[in-house]
Amino acid sequence: MPSFDTVCEPNLVEVKNAVDNTAKEIGTRFDFKGTSAAIEIKDKEITLFGDAEFQLGQVEDILTNKLAKRNVDVRFLDKGKVEKMGGDKVKQVVKVRSGIESEQAKKVTKLIKESKLKLQAAIQGDAVRVTGAKRDDLQQAMALIRKEISDLPLSFNNFRD
Repeated sequence: MPSFDTVCEPNLVEVKNAVDNTAKEIGTRFDFKGTSAAIEIKDKEITLFGDAEFQLGQVEDILTNKLAKRNVDVRFLDKGKVEKMGGDKVKQVVKVRSGIESEQAKKVTKLIKESKLKLQAAIQGDAVRVTGAKRDDLQQAMALIRKEISDLPLSFNNFRD
């Protein structure tokens, strides 16, 4: 039975490289000299540091540019609130999304069921497996998912005949 998995997986190696490149650029840029602007990554959390919200915005812009150059979709980033630290310093935690949350997975399965294609969709952990008798139906389902769910950077893997 042909099937494929719908997943939301960032390339974490490229994300780490983009964060490292951003840190290098922050260290060399003239407008960041003598400030507390910095960026660091732990597991799947990127922390941005700065003297003001404006500076956090600049660091975030550099990060999004570096991610775009490395073909990492910026929709993987889930930005948190700006938090005040001691003095005038601020920080922001940006989480890197990995896996499809249950609400989004339900949305994908509902979309496939309403499409009238002869397919079955099943939630398996943080992925959605779609199975059907015809490859053409599966390809139509991929196109439909890409079109309808644009807020998540979904990809398809494990395509089997």
